[in-house]
Parts: sequence; structure tokens; C-alpha cells
Amino acid sequence: AGIPLVPSFTVLLAQTRNPLLQKILAQIRADLNEGKSLTASMENFPRIFPPFYINMVKAGEASGTINLVLERLADFSEGQQELVSKIRSALAYPLIMLLVGSLVILLLMTFVVPKITGIFADMEQTLPMITIVLIAVSNFLKSFWWLILLILFAGIAAFKYFTTGTQAGRAFWDSFRLKAPVWGAVNMKIAIARFSRTLATLLQSGVPLLSAMEIVRNVVNNVYIGEAINRAAKEVEEGQSLAAPLAASGLFPPMVTEMIAIGEQTGSLEKMLNRIAVAYETEAQSDVMVMTSLLEPVMILLMGLIVGFIVFSILLPIFEMNQLVR
Repeated sequence: AGIPLVPSFTVLLAQTRNPLLQKILAQIRADLNEGKSLTASMENFPRIFPPFYINMVKAGEASGTINLVLERLADFSEGQQELVSKIRSALAYPLIMLLVGSLVILLLMTFVVPKITGIFADMEQTLPMITIVLIAVSNFLKSFWWLILLILFAGIAAFKYFTTGTQAGRAFWDSFRLKAPVWGAVNMKIAIARFSRTLATLLQSGVPLLSAMEIVRNVVNNVYIGEAINRAAKEVEEGQSLAAPLAASGLFPPMVTEMIAIGEQTGSLEKMLNRIAVAYETEAQSDVMVMTSLLEPVMILLMGLIVGFIVFSILLPIFEMNQLVR
């Protein structure tokens, strides 16, 4: 809007409510007043501004197009947030259904079932096996629900440590995320979309290709795709094209590598990367919507079977008692 950089930070400070962010913005404004560049000021806060942002701002300052670079950063961030929000909103209903359904079944098994099955304890009647199983499960849940919660939380903590705290665990998890049925294809499409969108945004902002690929390697959040990008960067540094090593990795679909090759040949690599990103973002959103639409009836059926098991286990001995009375 034509407002200089320092007054722009004054406007940002006035509309920022987060105390920590206010402090960071005030420090950046103070650095700018002292004559430091925006890049140097942002580098003091690596937890807030990742290398992707810092390198784009650096390229924008070097080329005198900081306003265009910041606009691209805003568009990129909004686009990524929109993709994540759509996926999260699609998964919200099945997750809520799973949580509520599990809670209802737990309450049935720990409070309702023991009171009903307590009637059978005073009778000298042989109970059906299905009823015996129900009573055993109910007694276990009622007595050891705390142990189940403890095991659940311990399992989640161990899983997080294994997949993020160890190199072997992270490699295993990244491999599983790419090879898992159905969900693996969605993860691959999201990774390709992120790779294409990030690389295109960096190149459009004037960041050199090798520097951009180094940044993108860390953005895709997958060890195997990151290694493929790293190998491709080394071959590009030796004078090779970008498309060939990506195709040789076997991770990138032919459509992606062919479009990158065409972009390199015609000098429109950024344009092709943006087209790839749009295509794969759309496909990923569509796949998630289809998965969630199929997941909902499966979960309803599963909950129905569990409730049906409980009801049938309670009613079966009652029917048998009626037959004996007759």
C-alpha cells in the first residue's frame, strides 16, 4: 500500500494481540530502525520464521521486490492453510463420531451392563457363552479402565518418540505413510503438491534453484522424498536437468516429471510447478472427501455391531428363561 517498512511494523504491532508476537515484532522494528535488513532481523527468530520465509525475504530485498515476495508468501501460506483446513474439516466428523461412540459404549459396559447382568447372578441358570464373554469384558473394563487409559497414553507417547525421536523410527514411519493402502496415495499427493508449490514460490521470488531445493527438502516432511530431492539437487549442480533424477527416484509420478521436463525446456518451470501443485492439491482433497464419506457408514456399522452384541448377549438368557417357564 506504499507504507514504508518501519511504519508497517508499527501498524502490525497495534493489531497484534499475542504478547510474544508483539515482543518479536517490536524487536524487528527496533533492528530496522538501527539499519539492519529485514532478513537479518528475522533470522534472530528461527522458531517463528523458517528458512523458507527468510530466504524468500532475502531474495526480495536483494531484487528490490520485497512487496511482491511478501504477497507471494501470504498467498502461499493461505493456500497451504486452506488445504490443511479442508482435510481437517473432512476428518472432524468421523473422529468426533469415533470419540462419542467409544465413550457411549464404555459407559454401557461399565455402568449399564453390570446392573442388568447382576440379575443373572442370583439365578442358577447356565448362561450362554456370549453372555459370559460380555460379563467378563464388562468386569474387566469396570475394574481396569485406568489401566487401559494408561496403556493408551503410554502407547501414544512411545509412538511419537519412535516416529520423531529416532532416525530409524522416522524412516519406518515415512515409508509406511507412502506405502499404506489408500492413505499412502493421499500422503504422496500432498507431498508432491507441497514440493511443487514451495519450489515454484521460491523460484518466482528469485531464490536460486539449488538453494530452493535445499529448502524444499526440509518442507516436504518425508525422509525418502527429501533424499530424492537431495540427490536431484546434486545432479542439477553437476549440470543435469531436474526432471531426470526425480524420475529415476521412482517416487514422482510420470506426469510430474514430464511437466517439469517441459517446464525446463520451455523456460516456464515455475508455471508448470504451480499447475502440478493445483492438480495434486485438488486430487488430495477429493481423495480425502471420498475416504471420509466411506469411513462414516463403516463406523456406524461397527458401532451398531458392538451395540447389537451387547443387546443380544443380555436378551438371549432372558429368552431362555422364558422358554423354561413355559
